[in-house]
Amino acid sequence: MAIKRTKAEKKQAYDRKLCSLLDEYTKVLIALADNVGSKQLQDIRRGLRGDSVVLMGKNTLIRRCIKAYADKTGNHTFDPLMDLLVGNVGLIFTKGDLKEVREEVAKYKVGAPARVGLVAPVDVVVPPGNTGLDPSQTSFFQVLNIPTKINKGTVEIITPVELIKKGDKVGSSESALLAKLGIRPFSYGLQITNVYEDGSVFSPEVLDLTEEDLIEKFATGVSMVASLSLALSYPTLAAAPHMFINGYKNVLAVAVETDYSYPHADKIKEYLKDPSKFAVAAPVAAADSGAAAAPKEEEKKAEEPAEESDDDMGFSLFD
Repeated sequence: MAIKRTKAEKKQAYDRKLCSLLDEYTKVLIALADNVGSKQLQDIRRGLRGDSVVLMGKNTLIRRCIKAYADKTGNHTFDPLMDLLVGNVGLIFTKGDLKEVREEVAKYKVGAPARVGLVAPVDVVVPPGNTGLDPSQTSFFQVLNIPTKINKGTVEIITPVELIKKGDKVGSSESALLAKLGIRPFSYGLQITNVYEDGSVFSPEVLDLTEEDLIEKFATGVSMVASLSLALSYPTLAAAPHMFINGYKNVLAVAVETDYSYPHADKIKEYLKDPSKFAVAAPVAAADSGAAAAPKEEEKKAEEPAEESDDDMGFSLFD
């Protein structure tokens, strides 16, 4: 016969388990567990087995364990977790890739009927078509202002109808109608609300960022730093190339306007003195290419009479 543990012993065992997880893991996903059943939670645990552990419990108990762990070890990096323990949440400790773990958790969603009093997480639209219900059931549709017609002895919905809007509570009529139609409009599972890693907390949307997104954001930041540095005339690594180019332009402008010169400035001065030299360069290049193409055309023309000479020699196949 198994010995039944007291509440104090259970809390001590829970504290030891949580402390061991805090010692072993540095990445935690905070998951909302509303409307998630025990069987569904078991499937999630089984799917994450190997590099992740799902821990559920009372928020006050978890906070107390984290606080006691910090006081005992002096490690306060997990303190931000205490502010995130609001509502029906659980902790997923993992050593794997955070994005992959979140995608694995998202696989375990279970369809659920629209129960009376539930707040709709999504819009519910009833599609048009044959419902399979007999004409005596039309009262449900009339109460909800759903246009119907009788087709071959059954009720048929004419147009799609938005039955429930996101955020509205499910009424008894809507619940009964969806049950009759066999529609399970809602799906529930663990919903990742926050991500913790090495003392930092961030939104799960950050996990969707790709390398291209990061490069684009970095380039935008560098551009802003360079613009600010140029406006303030404050040298930074991002603004240095632009400052050197602007400085060279200023030196070149002074050389053009004065007698001071250097090799690169001499070339620019030559451009300015006689631009026609460089305007003629392009037509000359085009003329050269045209001259090269002309002999080829002449060769083709010369070859054509040679092909027709066979007929003149009397070897035509039609003679």
